[in-house]
Amino acid sequence: MKKRFSGLLAFLLVLALFAQSAIPVSATETAENYEVIELETNRTLLSLTETRTVEVMADFGDNVELSQLEFLFGGKSLSDWKKWSGGTSYNGDPFITVIEEPHFVNGTTTIKATLEFGLLYGRDNLSNRTIRTQYQQFIGDYELALVDTASNKKAAQTVELNVYDQFHFYEELKPTIDQVFDEAEVANDRYLEYQSFGKSVEGRDLHFVVLAKDKEAVDKYLNETLPTALEDPESLLEKLEDGEMGDYQVPVWINNIHPDEVEGVDAQVELFKKFALEDEITFNTIENKQEKAVTLNVDDVLDDVIFLYMFTNNPDGRVANTRANANGFDLNRDNHYQTQIETQEVTQEIAKWTPLSFLDMHGYVPGFLIEPTTPPHNPNFEYDLLYGNMIEQAHAMGEAGISNSAYDSYEIPALDYGDGWDDMTPAYTAMYAMLHGSLGHTIETPALSQNGYDAMYATGLGATLYVTENKDELYKNQLEIFKRGVNGEDNRAVDEYFVNAAGESIGRTRGENENFFPEYYVIPVDENGQKNPLEATKMVEYLLRNGVKVEQTTKTAKVNGAAYPKGTYIVPMNQAKRGLANAMLYKGDDVSDWGAMYDPIVVNFSDLRGFDLDEVRVENAFAKVTKEVDSVTLPTGDVVGKAPKQILSNTNNDTVKLINELLKDGKVVEKAMEAKGKVKKGDYIVNTKDLLQYEDFYYEASSAGTTQNIKTEKLTLPKVAVTGSAQLKFSLKELGFELVSSTADADVVVSDGSSFDVNSLDGKAYVGIGVYALNAVKNSGVLGEGYSFDYTSPGHEGLLKANVNDHILTSGYEASELLYTTNGAWITSVPKNAQVLATVSNSDDFYVAGWWPGHDAAKGQTLAFTQNLEDSNITLFANDLAFRAHTQSSYRLLANSIFASVGTEVAKKGKGSVKDKANKQNNKVEKSFLEKGRDRE
Repeated sequence: MKKRFSGLLAFLLVLALFAQSAIPVSATETAENYEVIELETNRTLLSLTETRTVEVMADFGDNVELSQLEFLFGGKSLSDWKKWSGGTSYNGDPFITVIEEPHFVNGTTTIKATLEFGLLYGRDNLSNRTIRTQYQQFIGDYELALVDTASNKKAAQTVELNVYDQFHFYEELKPTIDQVFDEAEVANDRYLEYQSFGKSVEGRDLHFVVLAKDKEAVDKYLNETLPTALEDPESLLEKLEDGEMGDYQVPVWINNIHPDEVEGVDAQVELFKKFALEDEITFNTIENKQEKAVTLNVDDVLDDVIFLYMFTNNPDGRVANTRANANGFDLNRDNHYQTQIETQEVTQEIAKWTPLSFLDMHGYVPGFLIEPTTPPHNPNFEYDLLYGNMIEQAHAMGEAGISNSAYDSYEIPALDYGDGWDDMTPAYTAMYAMLHGSLGHTIETPALSQNGYDAMYATGLGATLYVTENKDELYKNQLEIFKRGVNGEDNRAVDEYFVNAAGESIGRTRGENENFFPEYYVIPVDENGQKNPLEATKMVEYLLRNGVKVEQTTKTAKVNGAAYPKGTYIVPMNQAKRGLANAMLYKGDDVSDWGAMYDPIVVNFSDLRGFDLDEVRVENAFAKVTKEVDSVTLPTGDVVGKAPKQILSNTNNDTVKLINELLKDGKVVEKAMEAKGKVKKGDYIVNTKDLLQYEDFYYEASSAGTTQNIKTEKLTLPKVAVTGSAQLKFSLKELGFELVSSTADADVVVSDGSSFDVNSLDGKAYVGIGVYALNAVKNSGVLGEGYSFDYTSPGHEGLLKANVNDHILTSGYEASELLYTTNGAWITSVPKNAQVLATVSNSDDFYVAGWWPGHDAAKGQTLAFTQNLEDSNITLFANDLAFRAHTQSSYRLLANSIFASVGTEVAKKGKGSVKDKANKQNNKVEKSFLEKGRDRE
């Protein structure tokens, strides 16, 4: 029996929980001096999602008075264990009842009775989010007792209460894995390998297990088969066609990334146990519309498959019972951006293994959903080589799922939905895997329950059966994907899958080009040809980590009139994983004709991270002038000359981090308030002797003997309070700002949420980002009638051409920039004395990419402005500055706004106090906004 909580801990936990719920404590709970005898039970495992009866028997040795007997569970009377009544209250009827009263058996002194453990939450599906945050408090070992107070005897047995029988807490995973390893060592000679990919944000291991027939199979795949597949896929295709492939295995990766969708972890554990220890596994499926039993011979399966178990990408979330990681990020929206350590580690391993089949186990969609998805599809997928097999594998999983659970149907969005469950973004783990040629499926179990677990476990068996029965054909298609990449082929067979909202085939957006994919992407890193060498080098690091081949010029190369110096990074697109590279580097698509989309789709690292990138469409443009690279070293800054001061350009985020470090250490930092000579407005000026102490930062410096003739402001370290998203807080921490928990202690309040307290703003600055902040400020009346905004729908997304005005808050930016939003909003008018910072371009092609029905209304409108008040300052951005920590090219707008709001003239100017300008106007736009799309679980 699993020991989830030791006795005292479990007892105190139950006491605390019921004290919170105002449930009375039984007097018998404190009586610990009983003589204990055995209580026999027909079961010791109880469930929160299945009603179960427990038959109990005890012999007290005497003819006790039956009416004096009392049942206790966890030291409490059964009547005190009440059902959930809503919120965090448990005031309903008792969920444990006596359905057969204690009675003597056949004239003996043995007493028998029957209890029913019903449904604590009144339902067998605990996926409701309110319930989902609470039920785990009840999981544990409890004492079930029948007490005779007259004889001072207690018949007792320890029983386990679980949500379903196979649930594991995170702390139980590694011991369970170790136990299977130990048993397998005795039972068979299968190959098992445990790895920890690294540590989570809070330092927990990312548990990963490889299961194969033997080590030779793993080594052959990783060192022979896969490298050949990526470099020379045609040779393997020929062997398959000629029947000369011989013995080979393909990887099946099973994954969970939302650990509060708990079945995804536990189904993997059971699948791992079965395939590691059993000789045969029998389950039901459907054939010719009839249910039938199928038996997998495990040794035969391992002749075809290498199993990869990523039990959960988010250990901290498993411990906290949350969807998000410890930084507040949904990791299933970070597989492309990879700002979080967990996704960086896992995606690197996906790239390393390049699985054939990828199952991402989720919950909870009532229809038992199994992908593939609706359109629009990401054009970087070779969809014609994925779709048919993914449909068939989805059916195989669904048929197994409903044949081994109480469910009688499943849904495949590609067949059963019109839109709204798309794979346009590679944010999701399964979609990211598809860029590696995997059959990527998100699987949504219908319920958090024993039934939900049973269905999820069976999908793993169904997928395994499908792969083993079709291995050669499936592998041929994956090799064809790689072959297209290596040959630079843009096969028109994909076009029928890329459709518009009317269902018309539009194919890949090629414009005037014959090939959707360029021949090369060029990433300069010299400071003369690259506005942000640090982010450019980080992009190369990213590509290498994700299995993309990158080269570097060995001498100057001239292409299309441009000279690329030695050391320029080149991404040749005639490679197996060109689809992944292109998905991250191309501009993106406009899919605004669709009525529903699941999540933002723009990736475009160069524009959202802020570095220069060239697309080259000349064949063999860099032939014989490059060498392949396998690692990079991030650049750092250099002090220039021996002058007493250094001018640091306001061009990158690492410089902002450096400035914050200098301020934390009490160093003098000035900011140029005007442009003069080689000093630009917004540049930072520091002492050379101070700068020499900071070697690990990237900055672009120039020397200055004196800056006495330049108007500057001395910076102080701002105290910043953040209201709104965890992602915004993360971004500001990444920039090195000192965050405070209370707005009362802050110099600057930065918010992308709806919280806005006029009365607490005196003497502070406020930086509002996005539609909720726009609305909160509007409703406060602090800016009067002169300020208004409009929007289509929160969540509408776009990469926009913008005109940026010359201002200290926009220093470091060009007059024309691409800015990003997921707010679907714009500012229609600004107060009389406000200064406009940025506007949407008036050009017809202002909208570059994204999903924003009705975006034409934003054309030419204001995106950002700042307003100085007598004792405060308000700056508002209609667009996003820190969306999921990916829009890093906009971070310096945040930094500029924060620095300019503390101790500078900008913060001191203005007319009228905040309180004077606030009013109780009734022209509120909306008190709340509905989020776009479903919550893809």
